[in-house]
Amino acid sequence: MLGTTFLLALKEIRRHLMRSFLTTLGVIIGVASVVTMVSLGNGATASIESQISSLGTNLLIVRPGQGMGRGGGVSPPPFKESDVEAVRTQIGGVEYVAPQATASVTAIYEAQNWSTTVTGTNNDYFAASQLELAAGRIFSEAEETAGKSVCVIGETVRSSLFRDDEAIGRNIRLNDISCQVIGLLTKRGQSGFGLDPDDQVIMPIKTVMRRLTGNQDVRAFQVAVDPEYDSTAVSAAIIKLLRERRNLTSGIEDDFNIFDSKQLADTLSGTTRTLTLLLGAVAAVSLIVGGVGIMNIMLVSVTERTHEIGIRLAIGAVQREVLMQFLVEAVVLSCLGGIIGLILALAATIGLSSLFGLPFIFNVEINLLAFAFAALIGVVFGYFPARRAASLNPIDALRHE
Repeated sequence: MLGTTFLLALKEIRRHLMRSFLTTLGVIIGVASVVTMVSLGNGATASIESQISSLGTNLLIVRPGQGMGRGGGVSPPPFKESDVEAVRTQIGGVEYVAPQATASVTAIYEAQNWSTTVTGTNNDYFAASQLELAAGRIFSEAEETAGKSVCVIGETVRSSLFRDDEAIGRNIRLNDISCQVIGLLTKRGQSGFGLDPDDQVIMPIKTVMRRLTGNQDVRAFQVAVDPEYDSTAVSAAIIKLLRERRNLTSGIEDDFNIFDSKQLADTLSGTTRTLTLLLGAVAAVSLIVGGVGIMNIMLVSVTERTHEIGIRLAIGAVQREVLMQFLVEAVVLSCLGGIIGLILALAATIGLSSLFGLPFIFNVEINLLAFAFAALIGVVFGYFPARRAASLNPIDALRHE
């Protein structure tokens, strides 16, 4: 019986093809909007998580300063290498500690030059920042200890200076000093924060302090936390230690701040998910509008087919069969709209993901949920017209012109 009812519903829909399409348009737009918004939101969340993780997992970045965006007053003093060593030896759960001294330089090789940033650090920097080498090697212990003039360069620096030439073993000039290239970093691409992680030169920190900055200041240092430890607890321990070393008594604010990549990733991901749900909920309103359109057209259909309904009831059809026929028509319309909406959402998500540079994520759950909701819309908004058709008096229906 259900199969026959389904065929009758398809036949009725095909008889008024244009009207049926316009009826499902609200559902099509609703499903397409919901799935596209949520899929793009998931892609944005994955992109943010990837960008944050590229900075390093469970990474703490410690800098002098009194919080983000605060200015004025005397600049807080920089750190010293002894502060970094104290964190390395006195704080539990620390895997790597990498001090940083930076300088802006002009890198020169033959007739080519490129403005870039030199980061003076140690070998822990490569592990903490999850930097991999495409060629060459990192610093030897002797090079770090003696402050040799060697460097590891990013892909942007390599392509700007060497074009297609081999970079490993060549000497480049950084302002007034000569530096031998011993390593080449794997290309990482844009970080999404307006920075190019491939545009950097990494040297031993003693070399940078002695030859470029001219002081012993550590402008920042990175702390990679063991995954088995809570980064929040490690951060609190670092704050306590640094307050003691910087003679900050009770009541005086920290003159340094700690950036926690894990907390930032969780915060940004949570915010993105909330916005995704909000946009999805707004888009879902069009599904309700589509349901109202289906109910309206089904009521018109009941009025047009009143005589036909009267004949069916007069020759023995029960109310349940009439109700089922109209209800199936409404559900079929909604499901057709849902299928078309899912196809449009797939195409839109692929196109927009490519346009905005986001990863394409096909979420089976949201697609099934959107389709199920579209079918539910057909049941809910199709029930009233179907009930009205089933409750018609056969005699009155036969008289209808």
